[in-house]
Amino acid sequence: MNETMRSSRLTAKLLLGVWLVAGAGLSPASRAEVRLPHVFGSHMVLQQEKPLIIWGWAQPHETVTVQLAGESRTAQANERGEWKLELPPMKAGGPFVLTASGSSTVRLEDVMVGEVWLCSGQSNMEMGIGMVRNANEEIAAADYPGIRLLKVTRKWSPEPQADIEGEWKPCSPKTVAEGGWSGFSAAAYFFGRELHKKLGVPIGLIDASWGGTRIESWTPPEGFAAVPAMKQEYNLIELADPHAASHKKRLEQVLQDTEGWLAKARESLTQCTLVPPMPAYPEELLAPHDVQNRTALYNGMIHPLRPFALRGAIWYQGESNSTEGKLYTERMRALIGGWRTLWGEGDFPFYFVQVAPWTYGYRPEVLGEFWEAQAAAQAIPNVGMTVINDIGDLKDIHPKNKQEVGRRLALWALAKTYGQQDLVYSGPTFKAMSVEGDKIRLSFDNLGGGLASRDGKPLTWFEIIDAEDGGFVKADAQIDGSAVVLSAPGVKHPVAMRFAWSMLAEPNLMNAEGLPAGAFRAGALPKRDSLALHVPEARDYELVYDLDLAKLGERITYQVDNSAKLSRPFDRIAYCLELRGADANTEYVYVSMDAFTDDLGRIGVPTARCGARFQQNVANLNVVSNVKGVVTGTGLAGGNVEFWPNNYGPGNSAKVPNASDQAYDFGDEPSEPADGYGSMQVHNHEAKQTLFALNHWREGSRADVGIGNQPTGSPDWTFAANAGSYEVKRLRVLVHPK
Repeated sequence: MNETMRSSRLTAKLLLGVWLVAGAGLSPASRAEVRLPHVFGSHMVLQQEKPLIIWGWAQPHETVTVQLAGESRTAQANERGEWKLELPPMKAGGPFVLTASGSSTVRLEDVMVGEVWLCSGQSNMEMGIGMVRNANEEIAAADYPGIRLLKVTRKWSPEPQADIEGEWKPCSPKTVAEGGWSGFSAAAYFFGRELHKKLGVPIGLIDASWGGTRIESWTPPEGFAAVPAMKQEYNLIELADPHAASHKKRLEQVLQDTEGWLAKARESLTQCTLVPPMPAYPEELLAPHDVQNRTALYNGMIHPLRPFALRGAIWYQGESNSTEGKLYTERMRALIGGWRTLWGEGDFPFYFVQVAPWTYGYRPEVLGEFWEAQAAAQAIPNVGMTVINDIGDLKDIHPKNKQEVGRRLALWALAKTYGQQDLVYSGPTFKAMSVEGDKIRLSFDNLGGGLASRDGKPLTWFEIIDAEDGGFVKADAQIDGSAVVLSAPGVKHPVAMRFAWSMLAEPNLMNAEGLPAGAFRAGALPKRDSLALHVPEARDYELVYDLDLAKLGERITYQVDNSAKLSRPFDRIAYCLELRGADANTEYVYVSMDAFTDDLGRIGVPTARCGARFQQNVANLNVVSNVKGVVTGTGLAGGNVEFWPNNYGPGNSAKVPNASDQAYDFGDEPSEPADGYGSMQVHNHEAKQTLFALNHWREGSRADVGIGNQPTGSPDWTFAANAGSYEVKRLRVLVHPK
């Protein structure tokens, strides 16, 4: 091939590449004809009573004229062929014809003016009408030419895109069932249908949803930047932005490292020596490269829609973020604030669905914490939440009653956006709590026609806790006018309550209009010190260490460390472990014994650094515990400790009585490496039980911790990886001075 041919082919490839990038990316200006993005199209709905921003592409510096319903405006394309203009607000009506003319003309027909809503989220928003209950009947009845549907084709992108794929269609039995996941979004359709019936104006629905996706993928950089709790995530977004100073600085360092490696590699090549490993390109410099990455779906599916005029947005998402608790409130701030900033229409309405109860694979109370975080997002101006804990399906994460989901979202819009009076749009919401002797009284807002039980049975899923002992227990809940009064046998001094605090909760409290109450909690959990309350002996002991096990990790950092301050000799050592689970019940064990060392530095967590390694019997156990099955008493025989930082196996080489050679229990065998899994265990081998265990502490929330024998698995809690399941976990180490 000669140089001329090679050059011609290279030029053709480069031009083709430029055309492809322009057609899909930020500037499709290389197409000379006048063009509009796909969010504009025949059969679309434009937002009434708002300025209408129209934009598109043409030849550089070309003049483009847009005409609609007797109004005409012109704009000149910039050097990239981009143009934008604004038409004045219009009243609902149509059909109209919109034309955009320059060197060529775009003609859009059957254009309506009415109410436009963006409908986004994950699978419960994406779920099509063909998946709902009575799907065939609903599809057959979906003959609403005044409702227009735009399904945005699923697409994530590393960079903001200029256009989407999709087209506006009048709603019909055919079009509502086309494409997507068994058709157009059911939640969006039923929301739009309710608005259309009640308002009598055209409704435009833009469905931009993708199942299984996280909220951060839908969030623009501007949203992350405006929320202090998202600062670290925004910094990572900037680090991946080739325009940002942080990206350039980091990339410069990568280039220097790579150039240094190249020099060494050339030297190795010359000297026939081994080449050192090539520096890896830092992942943090990569643009979004997966659908779940921050901003990826915003780039591909939301950015191309702005600034198409909207009335507001509805949102159904959260299952993929449901273990994040309070952080989700901040993520909602970032999403909502980011969208509002980029649309520039002020605090447009944003209504969302609280996820339904379902059998997630984590502890049940986690979803209560997430529901609380979702509810807290209603503090954002012009935001409202629809509760659906009465219409879920514990066996299906995609409840089929999307008709009611859409209707309840529409109630919020009709009442708060369109100002319809005397419309109940929310179920009862918690207002205040007061303690009246052995009872708790709860008052509510959004009572509607009054409080009621959905099934006529006693109210369910209320729990209360006593100030002095025990955890949350089921409460008897009685409606008393506009309040609910709680009590429970044995609870004389209630201090806190919670409602529907479980992933399985399908409570029956509602108002007379049939709208349910959502999960909430109130009051302060009691701060109990099991040592002070239940162990008189401990008054004669001195505290050496106090450790919050929530802060376990590679290094053990005690919240209190008196080991350097205590100088008197001691004759006994004691340990107190307290664990508070999700039910707020505190389990504890206190065990003291004759001293097995005189070194205060070696009676805490036996890390390799402190040099503690003990596998021996200990005498005169005193045990106090509220855990069922733990043998308590004073002067007990049969005590032994297994303290070491090593790995260990189940072999009973120490010949501990009653121990197994096959199971991890009170007679295990340390092994290499010396700084390995780690064991801090006190046992009563005569009773064949572990008194307490703390293992694998370097793993933090996946450390092993327990009192008594583990009910299933290894009796000494080896491999339990359960520390994260406790909300409070505290270990104290004490000594008795001689």
